[in-house]
Amino acid sequence: MARATTETNRYKALIEHIFHDRYSPGDTEVPFDREDIEKTATILDMRLPKNVGDLIYSFRYRVALPDGVRETQPIGKEWVIRGSGRAQYRFRLVPNTRILPNPNLVTIKIPDATPQIIAAYALSDEQALLAKVRYNRLLDIFLGLACYSLQNHLRTTVVGIGQIEIDEVYVGIDRQGRQYIMPVQAKGGTDQLGVIQTEQDILCCAAKFPSLICRAISTQFMANDVIALFELTVEDDEIRVVEERHYRLVEATDITTEDLTAYRGRP
Repeated sequence: MARATTETNRYKALIEHIFHDRYSPGDTEVPFDREDIEKTATILDMRLPKNVGDLIYSFRYRVALPDGVRETQPIGKEWVIRGSGRAQYRFRLVPNTRILPNPNLVTIKIPDATPQIIAAYALSDEQALLAKVRYNRLLDIFLGLACYSLQNHLRTTVVGIGQIEIDEVYVGIDRQGRQYIMPVQAKGGTDQLGVIQTEQDILCCAAKFPSLICRAISTQFMANDVIALFELTVEDDEIRVVEERHYRLVEATDITTEDLTAYRGRP
């Protein structure tokens, strides 16, 4: 834990110095690149992270930017880090963007079909979440499509953004024969779902699978083993939630007659 805290503090010192070295009041974008990280480590007499990409990933998807960066945010806006090419990035002011589960939604019970050996040996929250979504066909249930896992951890490059990684990619088909591509991002632990990742997924699918209909999916563990699923889209240059559902995987005997009666009356 102490090592992780030290690493986070080092990341914060580096990224805050980079930001303030280039920021002027009123700026809405602040560009920087990988070489800037290396130069800043030298200036601050800090050891360069072994994985420079993890520094960027941390502030895009895992931890908040330092206070010294966030204090420059106007009300209703926040700084995010976007890719702008290979090894190139930019801070950009956008509307507040974190996507969090709605705590007021009902929870739907689903018979748990996760193989016990998979549940026993999943190495991370993210792996466990993706496995539960896959083995319980939660995408099929959520979207009303026949869905098939195409590839895990797809790493590719998108023009104008740089390298990205999608946790899992599904393809699907509906009763009319229309075919779909579904990029899925999974978050476990303290990670939060962010719009930057979803935006990248949509752009990637448009470039790599132009003939398929893209339906971007995010999923996250909640308290009490509830799984939140979101369908997201871009509207007016912002990410919007199209649909959100919460599922709990249970023993089949834990689904009561009262549960089934309640489900019968829901749209």
